[in-house]
Amino acid sequence: MDISAAETDNGFKFTNRFSNSKRHLPTLFEAAAAKPGIRHKLIRPYTPRHNGKAERSHREDQKRFYSCHNFYSLDDFAKQLAVHNRRSINFPMRPLHWLSP
Repeated sequence: MDISAAETDNGFKFTNRFSNSKRHLPTLFEAAAAKPGIRHKLIRPYTPRHNGKAERSHREDQKRFYSCHNFYSLDDFAKQLAVHNRRSINFPMRPLHWLSP
C-alpha cells in the first residue's frame, strides 16, 4: 500500500507556514515527504475529530506539568510524568463534548 498523504499538526517541526521569517522554506519533514510525492495536509486547529485524539496540546502540558513541577532525577521525572499522563488521558475536552479521549 502506497502512502499518498500525511496529516500533521501545525507545529514548526512539520511546517513553516505560520512562521514570519521562514514561511518560504520547507521543513525537513516537508522536504522528505515531497521526494516520494506524499501530499502534506495540516490539521485545522480546534477540529473536534482530532483534538485530544491525535495529540494533546504541548501548551497545556507546559502549563499543567512542566512549568509547575520540579524534577530531582530522571526517575523522579518519569514518576511524575506517569501521574500527569494518567490524568491527561482522562481529562474531558470541550471539542469532544466534554468526553475524554
